[in-house]
Amino acid sequence: MAAVVDSESTKGPSGEASKLAAQHAAEHPLKLYGAWFCPFVQRVWITLHEKNMAYQYVEIDPYDKSPSFLALNPRGLVPTLVKDGSRPLFESNIICEYLDDVCQDGPKLLPAEPYQRALARLWIDHVGSRIAPAFYRILKHQPDKDYSLEEAWAELRRQVEAFVNEMEPRGPWFLGDKISLVDISLMPWAHRLWLLARYKPSGEGFPDGGDGDVWARWAVWVEAALGRQSVRETSSDDESYLRRLAGVTTGSEVTKGGQKSS
Repeated sequence: MAAVVDSESTKGPSGEASKLAAQHAAEHPLKLYGAWFCPFVQRVWITLHEKNMAYQYVEIDPYDKSPSFLALNPRGLVPTLVKDGSRPLFESNIICEYLDDVCQDGPKLLPAEPYQRALARLWIDHVGSRIAPAFYRILKHQPDKDYSLEEAWAELRRQVEAFVNEMEPRGPWFLGDKISLVDISLMPWAHRLWLLARYKPSGEGFPDGGDGDVWARWAVWVEAALGRQSVRETSSDDESYLRRLAGVTTGSEVTKGGQKSS
């Protein structure tokens, strides 16, 4: 069954994100094509914010892409980054690393030392290959699936726990006292955990601190992440995210959206 999407939920960002989009609406040679509700897009938007870069934000409706956007990127993926009309970049982590490399004035978001840089990339990959898929497995769950909701939540907790176990004990960030692309890679999903708790609740849910060093450390990280200005200002109102999910009548939205985001 095809997904039915509320047209109001695809018009553009709301709240703080709408203000930021308006501030970056003017023509600029560096363009970010994105969809406000996409966590992969938010990764790049957060990185641009942290690097304090000038750019143009262009909202794309993944369900009704313009011919001009498809001519630019026939795959129709968001986020897409274009500089001076050159060939587009996609895949959010690649874009984020490019922005960190090209902007020498802003804070560096990956370690300079090769081994530490490789470790950072390893845990960025963990977010993309383990945590994000576990998140979507919960979101896509239906009664006829061959796994239970409790099993899906348990897998997400396992993958997050593995991530937290590799954090520097001193915080608040993954690498210690400085934010990095490792943190940014996970921030959009941390911001959306409340949606899982609301739409796909489980008996255990997700630990909110609780007993044990792991979840206490997780709570410190979440507080820092959700309180970060770059996260707040690239996030739409809660009601917009609720409408976005409520406007989709089947679990197919997640799969459909995943094919258009990276």
